[in-house]
Amino acid sequence: MKIKTIGFPRMHKEEGEKRDFTPSLFESLSAFKGVRIFLEKNYGSAMGFTEADYMAAHSGIEFVAHKEVYIKDLVIVLRAPIGEELDLMEPGAVLISMLHYDTRLVRNDYLKKLEIKSFSMDSVTDDEGVRMVVNYFGTSMGGARVAYEELKKRNPERVFKNDQPVQVSIVGFGAVGLNAAKAFKNLSNEDMRQHHDDYAGLCVNLLTRSITTNEAHLNSVLKNTDIYVDASWRHDTSKSILKNHEIAELPEHAILLDITADPYDLDISPPQVKGIEGIPTGTLDNYVIETNDLVYDTIPDFVDTKERRVVVSCDAWPGVNPVVSMETYGKQLFPFIRLLLDKGPDTLEIESDNRYERALVRASLAYFENHN
Repeated sequence: MKIKTIGFPRMHKEEGEKRDFTPSLFESLSAFKGVRIFLEKNYGSAMGFTEADYMAAHSGIEFVAHKEVYIKDLVIVLRAPIGEELDLMEPGAVLISMLHYDTRLVRNDYLKKLEIKSFSMDSVTDDEGVRMVVNYFGTSMGGARVAYEELKKRNPERVFKNDQPVQVSIVGFGAVGLNAAKAFKNLSNEDMRQHHDDYAGLCVNLLTRSITTNEAHLNSVLKNTDIYVDASWRHDTSKSILKNHEIAELPEHAILLDITADPYDLDISPPQVKGIEGIPTGTLDNYVIETNDLVYDTIPDFVDTKERRVVVSCDAWPGVNPVVSMETYGKQLFPFIRLLLDKGPDTLEIESDNRYERALVRASLAYFENHN
């Protein structure tokens, strides 16, 4: 299959979603003279870009309606399309998106049913398993800054003019968790420079499994935690790490920061729940969630939601700083787009000498299902 058309839709799931790829990606794509590029009308406008900005980068760009942009050989969009949008794609078409195969089993089946050749950005990994299309620091810093600012706004005396440092407890030793620790370090340094005499400082605690699986040990940590951070990756998503009744051990002013933002999923057995039991998943439209927010009504009935604290959660954290995020994604993604345009999706080989080709094979749904 030779890719001759590429569609770039906008994302309409929520008003706060502003992210589209920046003109720099399309300047790079202008080298492919036989490929037509289609952008949805008003693409990039929420980030301050105009059609003229994109045309200056690639004079051959065509702007079309939302539905039309999906009827192309290759569709590239950051967040996964909904079912009605997938239905617009032709059998055999290629989709590049954040598809999260391991937590979206129902969608995986639908992609196969529609015969869409999918490559998930979050599954593009090098030979050591390190993600190659990712903005870890943007994800972690977005959440950390919001949570920290909420703590300062709601309880300034806890942060300033206090003889005890702010305590941040992080669950998760992967890239997201370690970048969250770095983010809080940077935020603490900012306050140290600005409020040196009044600032007691900040401590970051990385919680090991020996702590989170021992309720007595965990409770002793929670009693002094101001911001609890879920940056975990779980093998078994049917089990929470922080149980709802354990939330009661946190101070009333504590913030629950949900960076992982796994959704509830009742379409799989056993159902998928969140790492922190009983909290909702936020969005770009609502990422600071009060204890009486109506979004709690959307949580499945079998989930215990009795104990609550202010929740900071978003299913698209890099979207808090959209231009920087999409500039990063565009640079990372271009070598894989170039590979698909040069070679096509059907002849990619896992034994290739090209590390980008090997990574792209690992990002395919077929590879995921054969190796999980």
